[in-house]
Amino acid sequence: MFSMWQAHLSFVLLDFVLISTVRFGARWRPWLLPVLVVVSFIPVNELALAGYVRSFTDDLAITTLVLLAWVCLHRLGVVQPLKSAQRLQVVLLFGALSLVLYPATLGLTYFDPYRWGFNPRPMIVLVGAVALLMLALRNSLAVWMLAAATVAFTLRLKASENYWDYLIDPLLTGYCLVVGLWMLVMAGWRPLLKLQRGQ
Repeated sequence: MFSMWQAHLSFVLLDFVLISTVRFGARWRPWLLPVLVVVSFIPVNELALAGYVRSFTDDLAITTLVLLAWVCLHRLGVVQPLKSAQRLQVVLLFGALSLVLYPATLGLTYFDPYRWGFNPRPMIVLVGAVALLMLALRNSLAVWMLAAATVAFTLRLKASENYWDYLIDPLLTGYCLVVGLWMLVMAGWRPLLKLQRGQ
């Protein structure tokens, strides 16, 4: 049952983030959320629109839902934007988790880290330590992402019994890859611009 609510939540958050990327009046943005909730329940061939989105994205990780919710709150003006260092921390953290898991799923390594997620006590301790580090660095987004994933796993709010499925998914991995490459390009581009201006 929760999986369908998760599908509707994913539909609303994803669509809000995509639509609000386009120039859209700030005063109309709060009204967009309830409209998207209604739209997510519209049936097409006896399946709600949210179900069609879920067929492409599968159930998103809890961390991805928290990230999307944070972006929505930022677009609504509720939370302040992340500093570049904090964004880099999020990208490096979840990019590193993706590098641990996904090469094995592609058959590029001889060990299977996915099995760690079925008995994840050591992983939970490690994630707790990382969350404390993020707290010390004042990165509240990373702390919320890790804490929400762990609580959701404890309550088994997803159909999966594996802790990894609460922590990362392909969408979050793609985000980390794109943003990480962009930050790398910009880090190399700025010195060139300064050099050109100095000539």
